[in-house]
Amino acid sequence: MLSLHTNNAALSAQSSISKTQGTLSTSMTRLSTGYRINSAMDDAAGLQIATRLKAQTSGMTVAMSNTQNSTSMLQTAMGAFNEVTNMLVRMKDLATQAADASSSANDKTAMQAEYNALGQELYNVMTNTTFGGTKLLGNGTGTTGTLSAAMTFQIGADASEKMSVDLTGGMGTLSTALGAATTNFSSGASTGATELTAAANATITKLATAIDNVSTVNSALGAAANRLDHINNNLANISSNTKAATGRIMDTDFATESSSMTASQMLLQAGTAMLKQSNSMSSMVMSLLQ
Repeated sequence: MLSLHTNNAALSAQSSISKTQGTLSTSMTRLSTGYRINSAMDDAAGLQIATRLKAQTSGMTVAMSNTQNSTSMLQTAMGAFNEVTNMLVRMKDLATQAADASSSANDKTAMQAEYNALGQELYNVMTNTTFGGTKLLGNGTGTTGTLSAAMTFQIGADASEKMSVDLTGGMGTLSTALGAATTNFSSGASTGATELTAAANATITKLATAIDNVSTVNSALGAAANRLDHINNNLANISSNTKAATGRIMDTDFATESSSMTASQMLLQAGTAMLKQSNSMSSMVMSLLQ
């Protein structure tokens, strides 16, 4: 129908151009930002899923840092216990030598002096070994450390993902064994100790017990550190897959969007041309009145 008041062709062309402009604008935004979803209007459900995945990925990144820091802390403790073991082995050698009849009183006195010094260093290592400025071991005679209480490691993004390590029993037994092996461990100062000059043979057994106790605690630390290492590897794997899933939801497919943009540009040109043609239809009405 030819009409001066209503130009249906022009209205249709305008509607088509408006839709095409919206599609073109969306494609250009996606191509410029690199994201398929730039607001909740683009994909409300997808944005909700992607946001949840991002929060999970971020939490796992922090958890990975936690496991690495915790592993370093345990390795610091293991290094200290390795040195404690070395000192205890030397002290046991001294006790074994002092227990022999071939050692004179002067020999035993000299050995006792070294034994006392080692006992003081045991106290120093157990008391002053720190990680990040915090006491780590504790000597069981007033100084406590991180290992002296149950430890909880946050190994995931959720509150339920945690790992507990309790070495309080082993640390208490170790402190008692070290105190029994040398009185210098209990006081932290050189005393008139007589472990080698008066009871060298009995001291051998006490030192063997202390060495076993150190090994028990060190083994537990090694097991915990190995577990943390596996946790870190697993978190890295999960994090990579989660990031990939987020990318599939959020990222722009440049091949698809480029094709869409090209098509929209061509449709916009065609729509503009047709709008121009439709506006000329009014002149056809005027020709009928001539």
